[in-house]
Amino acid sequence: MAIDTTESTTETTTGTTTASAHTPPVQDSPNPQPPLGTRLSTRDKLVLFVLCAAQFMVALDFSVLNVALPVLGKDLGMSPSALQWAVTAFALPSGGFLLLFGRIGDLYGRRKLFLAGLALFGTASLLATFAWDPASFLAGRALQGLAAATIVPTAMSLLTTTFPEGPARDRALGIAGTLLSLGFTVGMVAGGVLTDVLGWRSTMGLLTVFALIVLPLAPGLLPESRTPDRPRLDIPGAVTVTGGLLALIYALSTAADRGFGGADVIATLVTGVLLLAAFGYVESRAHSPLVSLPMLRRRTVAWGNLGGLVTFSMMSTVVFVMTLYLQETLGLSAFETGLIFGFQGAVSALAGMYAPKVIGRFGARRTLVGSLAGQGLFVATLVLLNTHTWSVWLATAAVGLASMCHLGAIISYGLTVTSGVPNEEQGLATGLVTSTQQVGLTIGIPLLGVLATTSDDLMTGVRTVLALDTAIVLAAAVLIAVGLGRRRSGTVEA
Repeated sequence: MAIDTTESTTETTTGTTTASAHTPPVQDSPNPQPPLGTRLSTRDKLVLFVLCAAQFMVALDFSVLNVALPVLGKDLGMSPSALQWAVTAFALPSGGFLLLFGRIGDLYGRRKLFLAGLALFGTASLLATFAWDPASFLAGRALQGLAAATIVPTAMSLLTTTFPEGPARDRALGIAGTLLSLGFTVGMVAGGVLTDVLGWRSTMGLLTVFALIVLPLAPGLLPESRTPDRPRLDIPGAVTVTGGLLALIYALSTAADRGFGGADVIATLVTGVLLLAAFGYVESRAHSPLVSLPMLRRRTVAWGNLGGLVTFSMMSTVVFVMTLYLQETLGLSAFETGLIFGFQGAVSALAGMYAPKVIGRFGARRTLVGSLAGQGLFVATLVLLNTHTWSVWLATAAVGLASMCHLGAIISYGLTVTSGVPNEEQGLATGLVTSTQQVGLTIGIPLLGVLATTSDDLMTGVRTVLALDTAIVLAAAVLIAVGLGRRRSGTVEA
């Protein structure tokens, strides 16, 4: 059995995975528990509250709108095929600008950028709350995503620089990870309750309230911090990768409506490919690249990130199409849909408690492969769904079990990517872990979700998406098993 060791403590949620390159080496357990006796001062607790509340708010934003999409679409006059942009408009800038804003925080001050992100998030949420048409709503969502790209990396950097290495930091990271997981689960349930009682706009209003609570507290509590070596800002890399993703997702989403024969679809598809190729060229010559190409050639980094990309993109697609199925086909209310996904979050949290033990016994790589296989097989059972009411129970059980495997894949892919990486390159490896998560959340729904919304029959479209989702996850599990199965010298056996 291979024991994977890493110098990063990985925090995991169903929607967010971040890692710190500054935590002590993990030897026997991939996710050690901090000492129960660790004490934090009152000020430490307040700092932790501010940073965790901000990240809880971002995790909430990833999920709170999901169950409200059908109601939102009818109110704003958005077609079913356009609903995926409510998710993509947020996820795309949050993923595309994550590394860039993390580097800007290093250069010009993390506290300063964190406060700017909070202010922008509150303003954007207010715009989305009072949106008068699809354009104004999507603009608010895009600005929320941009703000999230500033909040996530700077909050984690502020946390690791505020709390000294050792038990205090371990405890702070553990609390932050728990609240992030709770944020995603609470978002699914709260979204259903708020949509039923107060309407979909209240879901965006809740985020505005969070920002208004956290923003006034932050300036007096958070210290300023920046890295002493002042790395260069890789603006060409950020521009090319973000532009490439934007172009590709626009092309795929438009093609779902009109086919690939349109001139605008072909033009943006070619533009996206060229920009991503340019990104690779730029990164190969950048002094301080956003993505290290030599790092990507490492076996564990390449295959581990493939696992992360697949598990995030395919599970986000399942959540999207199941939301439509439960409300549009079975006629469930937003509240009832929220309860089903609340169960999903609860069993995922339970899986998070036991996943470290599984990884400790079987190793991160084997757990990654097994978790992907489990996710694919449980999603495969959803192909049996139909219009009968008993399908609710199948949907609840299968989505919950698939989510348990999904969480196992999230934890194990982060550990796989960072295992065997030299100390001086841990920061680059953990940056890739976070970027993969954001890109996965961005591309899944445009790639497959639109097949359900543009199908003549929603039930047929949902089954098609779930079948393709299953095939992709299982194929990835096989490829990763083969790719990581070749042992190299230096692997520790137990």
